[in-house]
Amino acid sequence: MPVMNIIEAVRNALQTQMRLDSRVVVLGEDIGKFGGVFRATSGLYDEFGADRVIDTPLAEAGIIGTAIGMALYGLRPVPEIQFGDFIFPAFDQIVNELAKFRYRSGGAYTCPVVIRTPVGGGIRGGAYHSQSPEALFIHTPGLKVVAPSNPYDAKGLLLASLRQNDPVLFMEPKRIYRASRGEVPDGDFEVELGKAKIVREGTQCTVIAYSGMVSIAEEAASKADVSIEVIDLRTLLPFDIETLVASVQKTGRCVIVHEAPRTCGFGAELIASIQERAMASLEAPILRVTGFDTPFPYSLEHEYMPNADRVLSAVRQTLEW
Repeated sequence: MPVMNIIEAVRNALQTQMRLDSRVVVLGEDIGKFGGVFRATSGLYDEFGADRVIDTPLAEAGIIGTAIGMALYGLRPVPEIQFGDFIFPAFDQIVNELAKFRYRSGGAYTCPVVIRTPVGGGIRGGAYHSQSPEALFIHTPGLKVVAPSNPYDAKGLLLASLRQNDPVLFMEPKRIYRASRGEVPDGDFEVELGKAKIVREGTQCTVIAYSGMVSIAEEAASKADVSIEVIDLRTLLPFDIETLVASVQKTGRCVIVHEAPRTCGFGAELIASIQERAMASLEAPILRVTGFDTPFPYSLEHEYMPNADRVLSAVRQTLEW
């Protein structure tokens, strides 16, 4: 089985689906001949040509608006937003147009657009190339939000996303684009959306993470002298509440890890959803290990981002409650 990094897995998924479905087109800034700033679309222009691999102006609202029009006329566009931080000029197109077409048309129109974008810090990108804006879009009915943490899931989740009839925001962890490597089947397969994965079994505390924070949670679990269960959400909307509740009912304790700022971050929704269903099983309050409520710093980015020691500290705090 081939070994790939996340970039190679994403490219392989795009190539696989473009060969299977001539309606799939990719578009974005520098994604054609140049192959994208992270080279995720490298080689696609040579194979599929300028009609299906489209270089666009630097205009995110235009990119997403064009993709919406393509989808309504029968294509299956995959726009790339070069950095997650640059998605905000297209926020209105995504939230007020893309996410609402099925609802406002009474189900008559679908809008199968998959927006790919790299998110998170760890590359010394500073305040404009390091943000994690997932909570803004999880709050938007009509979207699906996916956040892979490894190459296998990146390919399988992207292929599943490309076959949805509803829009998907596919958020890729750029810090581990090339650092995360693993075996990935060469060919067609899917990872079902909405299903979390228990990546490490444990009995004393549940640690929930997604995207680039899964490896941090695994590192913490490997260092701990207690039994930690690590869950990779994989899909943020819809998220797999059944798996989370079952784990918390087993362990009685829970820590949630995400890179985005703490206040109104996705961890808050997870806490509310778990406590509504499993309050009687909890032996301690659910804790969060997150980024801070500041703009993302340049020189102090590794102090801002959660690490294994911060996760272990939270785990110990729940155990000492």
